[in-house]
This record gives sequence, C-alpha cells and structure tokens, in this order.
Amino acid sequence: MKTMIVDITKCIGCYNCQLACKDEHVGNDWTPYAKSQPEGQFWMKVTELERGTVPKVKVDWIPKMCMHCDDAPCISACIDHAITKRSDGIVLIDPQKCKGSQKCIKACPYGVIYFNSEINIAQKCTMCAHLLDRGWEEPRCVTACPAEALLFGEKEELESLINRAEALSTEENLGSIPKVNVHYIGVPRKFIAGEVFSPVEDKCIDCATITLVNMATSDKFTTKTDNYGDFWLEVIKTGTYSMTIEKEGYGPQEIKQISTEKDVNIGEIKLYKKA
Repeated sequence: MKTMIVDITKCIGCYNCQLACKDEHVGNDWTPYAKSQPEGQFWMKVTELERGTVPKVKVDWIPKMCMHCDDAPCISACIDHAITKRSDGIVLIDPQKCKGSQKCIKACPYGVIYFNSEINIAQKCTMCAHLLDRGWEEPRCVTACPAEALLFGEKEELESLINRAEALSTEENLGSIPKVNVHYIGVPRKFIAGEVFSPVEDKCIDCATITLVNMATSDKFTTKTDNYGDFWLEVIKTGTYSMTIEKEGYGPQEIKQISTEKDVNIGEIKLYKKA
C-alpha cells in the first residue's frame, strides 16, 4: 500500500512541491491517469498558517493534496463509476469516464477535488501514478522537497512514522474523517505564550513555573520560562483555562478565563518580589 508522510515541522515553505506538481501536470495529458491540470488548480497546495500576535508568532506551511482514503467517499458518490482505488491504494478519477456530475467534489471531506469546467470533469492528485507505473520510486512533489518534509513509500516501511502521525483535520470535514493514506506529523495545535517580567528589578524572570488548568476538564499543563522570561504552552485543546505564574521569592499571579478559540499571546506578566 502506497503511503505519504507530510512532516509539517520540516516544511520550510519553499513551495517546490506545489511547483513540481504544476510542472508535471500543467499542459500534459496523462490519460487514462489524468488530463492536463488547469493553471488555476493546485493538486498539491501549500497553505501558510500564521498564528498568534507579535512577538509571539508561529508560522507553519501545510502541504495538502488528495488523501487517497481507504474508504474514499468520492468513490461511492460518483454516479459514473469513474473513480477507483488501485490495489496499491492510489485513488484515481478516470477522465474518460467522468461526466462532470461534481458529486465527488461535494463528498470529499478535504476539499481537494477540483472541477475543470473547460472539459467538464473532476480532477485531483494522482500521486503521479503515471510515473510510478513507469518505474519512478516517488511522486514529483516528494522528489522536489529539499527539506525531506515529504516521504513516500510502502505502508509497512513507514509504519514507525505513521504511528507518530495523524490524519489532517480541516474545515471541510463532513462530520467524520475517513482512514487515509497521507499522514501528517506536527499538525499545528493551539498555543498560549507570554513573557514574565520583574518591573522593579527591570529584568526578565527565568525558570518561573507556568501552570495552566482547563476549567472544564481539570487537565493540567506546566512549563517554565526560558532565559528571556518567555514561555510557550502548546498542544492546547480549545477551551477556557486559568493560569498561575509562580517563582520562588516572588508573589504569584493568576489569570482566569483564558479562551483558546484562537492562539493566545498573554503578553507581559509582572511579578513582584515578596517583602
């Protein structure tokens, strides 16, 4: 079973994968695998995700393509039986059978099937099956990645990485996420960040203990400030939290009702020495 790993922590936002996909498919007819990719479509699309507020900002780049689902919703939705799953796990839309009903586009939980209005067919990533069948070891996007953020191979060979990975969740998900053959490592999570500072001493406070408690579930997260008084708490679920900031010799601070609907920059937190 062919599988792809996307390691978001390694992606540097060079867009080489996106460009390689365009180079391979725009202006090239690979029937019966796919017709030419229109210039306005991105079968491999890199999305930039900027979170937080200055100076506590994180930027991630997320390559996104067809997930080649095991039980692909697009297959059952296609009334023309134009979509099939190969024995190696690759899902293809036959451009000669597709009649343009667009039902597969609506069924895709990832929003990665596109409509070519000029020739009235649905199109998407093919994992460069036309190249794999000619002896290539990996799709063009994987070959073009300089950071090795994309890996491709047999499921059995990549099992250790798959165990660390997860399916990508998107706004287009329609209630449930099917089992996929594109797996993501380092999917961005909500974070809470800030800086602990002593105004009297005019210095940053290192090794202060930050304790975050989910007010609904009582789940607790802790970290310490670094040499610059900064802290980051990541992998935070959406909810409402209370935060306690403590440092030996200083009076503690408590911040309540912190919502993580969005990433949070608490800003500067002042601690004062005990008398």
